[in-house]
Amino acid sequence: MTIPNSSVETQLASSLYTIGIPPCPAILNRISAEMQKNEPDLNYLSSIISADVALAASLINITNSPYFGFRGRVHSSREALIVLGLQVASKAIAGIIMRRAFPISPNLERFWDTSTRIARLSGWLTQRVTNNTLRADDAYTFGLFRDCGIPILLTRIPGYIDILSEANHDTARSFTETEGRTLPTNHAVVGYLLAQSWRLPDETILSIRHHHDVEILTTPSIPPSLNSRQMIAVAQLAEHLLQQHSGLCFTEEWIKLGPACLHLLNLNEDDVKNLLAEASPVIDAED
Repeated sequence: MTIPNSSVETQLASSLYTIGIPPCPAILNRISAEMQKNEPDLNYLSSIISADVALAASLINITNSPYFGFRGRVHSSREALIVLGLQVASKAIAGIIMRRAFPISPNLERFWDTSTRIARLSGWLTQRVTNNTLRADDAYTFGLFRDCGIPILLTRIPGYIDILSEANHDTARSFTETEGRTLPTNHAVVGYLLAQSWRLPDETILSIRHHHDVEILTTPSIPPSLNSRQMIAVAQLAEHLLQQHSGLCFTEEWIKLGPACLHLLNLNEDDVKNLLAEASPVIDAED
């Protein structure tokens, strides 16, 4: 994995020590350890998941969801592992557990609802706009984790909600640049560090780190990979569709990133209008 500005990253990681990145959950460590074996024990993995009724139910629900890119019906965590495969299942489980790592609050409930809808839309969009070069499950996972640095900062940094509001409404500077005017970091770096700690795939980690960097979308010679850039573009389009559907635009990111996203995905404004008309059932679906 290519990590730009390693000295800066090291400095930021040190400054974030006191913020407190949620540690990788024990269940993810156990799943990862089993997956690294030459012959992972599917029954053992299933027993770990089934012991957590809420986790098992959520994994089954995701596996049966068309927005995650799979078809058919499963009825147990074991069947879910078989259908998804261990690599995909581990990403799905990480997304399910992430929400439980934070305290319940009205602000975070709205955040999780938005992230879930963006994730669903992202998985759905990959089947329509990226010529199958990006997997639906990767887009879905990125949609869930893209802004995971925000709830960390909301719960750790007093006054961050005001910084967040300023970044959302800044039409000139990038979102992360606005955060950096007040903080020694930004939510993209915090999310990047969490994704590393939780052992997400490298492409997802780098996409989280750079999802507000328009240069990444417009300069193919700069890492990360095409898949990472497509993850960023698809999720940004998903957020735009969600805002257009709801009539509520809480950010200015489409103005700053939209043209580059459309170019990368080979779409135009008419395509966006058509996708918006088709997206309503996906947006309005209940988990």
